[in-house]
Amino acid sequence: MQYFPMFFNINERPCVVVGGGEVAARKVSLLSRAGGKVTVVSPQLCESLQRRLADGEIQHKAKSYGSEDINDCVLVVAATDDAAVNRSISELAQQKNLPVNVVDQPELCTFVVPSLIDRSPVQVAVSTGGASPVLARLLRTRLETLIPASYGRLASLMDEFRDKVKAHFPDGDKRRRFWETVIQGPVAEMVYAGKEEAAREAMHEAVDEGVTSTPEFGEVYLVGAGPGDPDLLTFRALRLLQQAEVIIYDRLVSEEILDLARRDADLVYVGKERDKHTLPQEDINQMLVRIAKKGKRVLRLKGGDPFIFGRGGEEIETLMEEGIPFQVVPGITAAAGAASYAGIPLTHRDYAQSALFVTGHLKDGSMNLNWNALVQPNQTVIVYMGLLGVKSLCQKLIEHGMAPDKPIALVQQATTANQRVLIADLQTMPQRVDQEDIKPPTLIIVGDVVKLHEKLAWFEPQGVSSEGS
Repeated sequence: MQYFPMFFNINERPCVVVGGGEVAARKVSLLSRAGGKVTVVSPQLCESLQRRLADGEIQHKAKSYGSEDINDCVLVVAATDDAAVNRSISELAQQKNLPVNVVDQPELCTFVVPSLIDRSPVQVAVSTGGASPVLARLLRTRLETLIPASYGRLASLMDEFRDKVKAHFPDGDKRRRFWETVIQGPVAEMVYAGKEEAAREAMHEAVDEGVTSTPEFGEVYLVGAGPGDPDLLTFRALRLLQQAEVIIYDRLVSEEILDLARRDADLVYVGKERDKHTLPQEDINQMLVRIAKKGKRVLRLKGGDPFIFGRGGEEIETLMEEGIPFQVVPGITAAAGAASYAGIPLTHRDYAQSALFVTGHLKDGSMNLNWNALVQPNQTVIVYMGLLGVKSLCQKLIEHGMAPDKPIALVQQATTANQRVLIADLQTMPQRVDQEDIKPPTLIIVGDVVKLHEKLAWFEPQGVSSEGS
């Protein structure tokens, strides 16, 4: 082991950084976050350090480095662009037995600054001993996906109960088992879901009873799977996917996303297509209740975001009526994913100052929409589930005053390797749809922002280019 790993308390203690550039500024930022009282020694300061000085966050000695500058401090960082100065600082600091770090020169360091995952009070440090900072950052990035931001709140709650638990469980093994149950049980999930008062009450009950309370029911996770690309899942969605025992999923959830679930999870398909519902919505609502009442952790996985044309509100209404614990995890909605991957900003200073989301389900053979609201100027209209009625959509928009040459885009299977973008205008799109084999899921975007597609398109899966008018 080349370095001894440790965490150093510098809160309210003097630290010296020699150098006034951006590299020095990054070190100052870290030291300040840890509560250090930082003095910067440099004839000049970069803009970010000037701001810190103006805000009273640092002290500044506007001079070249001298040996007296590191007296009475607990830590030294050398971040100048002069190798001889850096070496001199290192040698002098070591003579005084002061910890010293010289940026990008590990041979002159008595400590190295690791890549840090900060979930205060939880901290995880990754270091390669200065051999490869890029590799350390890569490892940190991968670990970030495994450590929810809410771990810090959980650690704070555990610290709050530390003395009470120690008094109740004097035996070390029993105390350890108690904490393991807390970390892996409903108390932790309450914290992750932002229900900290409920978690605190549950902790009081758990300690008083000597064990964690066994919940009456399981829990339901209502999770947005995003527009298709598994890389667009949120960290929380991924974590819950890997702990749920039952996953109830829709037609728009990709196989690649389902592959991220735990291997022993039960997968239940409840997808809907026009005139072909695997299960009515009410049956899905009751299924969630029934499985949760068996004590299972159920993940309801929906394409896009569950609260945008996803009937998420209906499902949690039923859960609340039945007293079932639940949490909601937003996803990237199809409109945001499709527009981004098609290079079509939904709003733009020169073209559209508002965006309107509507659903294109047909009713009695025609679309039942507020057409006057859709044809407002400087607006983008985004139509979900409207492929079947695209001809009616174009016709009605023109009838209600929208220009026949208004640009329109169809984005099929957005964000995936099979994405396809078809561009036309309201007058010609019906004919284009007849000529092309367009399949759902397809999102429709209407508005002048579509003109930006040719300039801003960046995503061309499998070499397939977009199809213009």
